[in-house]
Amino acid sequence: MATLFKDVLIIDGSREKAERVHLLVSKGRIESIIDVSQTPPTADKIVYGHGRMAVIPGFVNAHTHAAMTLLRGLGEETALMEWLQTQIWPVEDKLTPEYIYWGTLSAMLEMLETGTTCFADMYFEMDRVAEAVLGAGMRAGLCRGITAGEPGKIERSIANNLELAEKYHGREGLITVQMGPHAPYTVPIEYMKQISEAAKSHGLGVHFHFLETKGERDNLGMTAEEYLNESGLLSVPYLTLAHAVWLDPAISLPDNVTLVHNPCSNLKLGSGVMPLVSWLERDVSVALGTDGASSNNRLDIWGEMRYAALLHKGVNMNPVCVSALDVLRMATYEGAKAFGFAQKGMIHEGWVADLVLVDLDKPHYIGVNDENLAVYIVYAGSSADVAGTMINGRWVYKNGEYPTLDREEIIAKAREVREAITR
Repeated sequence: MATLFKDVLIIDGSREKAERVHLLVSKGRIESIIDVSQTPPTADKIVYGHGRMAVIPGFVNAHTHAAMTLLRGLGEETALMEWLQTQIWPVEDKLTPEYIYWGTLSAMLEMLETGTTCFADMYFEMDRVAEAVLGAGMRAGLCRGITAGEPGKIERSIANNLELAEKYHGREGLITVQMGPHAPYTVPIEYMKQISEAAKSHGLGVHFHFLETKGERDNLGMTAEEYLNESGLLSVPYLTLAHAVWLDPAISLPDNVTLVHNPCSNLKLGSGVMPLVSWLERDVSVALGTDGASSNNRLDIWGEMRYAALLHKGVNMNPVCVSALDVLRMATYEGAKAFGFAQKGMIHEGWVADLVLVDLDKPHYIGVNDENLAVYIVYAGSSADVAGTMINGRWVYKNGEYPTLDREEIIAKAREVREAITR
């Protein structure tokens, strides 16, 4: 079934300005982009834009722990390690596979409503997460969080992660699987070497928390460059380093590395501010993430875009150091690329139709045009402007409805789980 977006504005991170076009989606891909002055093609379904709707690429939440929606609000305004050790890990011990399933679905409701079409998730019981993803028709990069513990725990977790990859990597074009070591302080470096070797031998990427806090950097026992080389992480097919707040931008990083900036979570936990401008100046790939809902509270990439654009202008006392197009690209294309999803995150003919329909017929868009659409999206826009979210050319959210999910059941089940784990 073909869908025609008639007379809409399109913008992505590769365009200097928006274009007013007719956009035809067919068989899950963008079939044609036609100037609005030309006759539009025929289609089964038509979305009338009248020049007051925008179509942008679907957002990619490049670092989160989706089921932590169940832990939102716990241990508020606490330092990272105290928060983890006294508030989060004890409650996580109560999570069952079924609980994680409903928590993930709850997170997906939030993300789809706010225009996120793909998320990178590191957590537990990832088979249940994969089931939720496939059922909803969403896209995800999944890994099983690996941490040290009793003898044999890490070995079992590595095996579990590889089983996840065997079962789900590439499934329906919706899922990629990564190895998921948690952090240097929870995974001894000798095990990091094993994980890196497993990733290389199975053609998998690695998703890893790295240097989120100053204390983590100071206790690393070596330089970051030495650690990344000795652990073997730099030689895996692709490496995603979440946070990287205290990673020195003087370090040499190969092209297979993407950093994930989580500005709101890092600010809330008092972790510091990633030196984003230095990374962008060096053309290092940087994506955007929210982190989990218990450290950020929101799973809303619109907020991360705005914070990323504003924060670094202030820190660097430079109003032009991070542009609206920079953060739009980070929130879309860079995240998709980081987790192995090709031809996603831009609005080009032949690319996958993971798209967000944005309502521009609102007071805060007065004055928007093809020259300034990206600026309006990042600085004036919000997730409240999302009229629809499309994945593979199929609506997964539209005008308050979720065609692939039962919103009422999910919310009711998630409430029951929250009560059970906080008793």
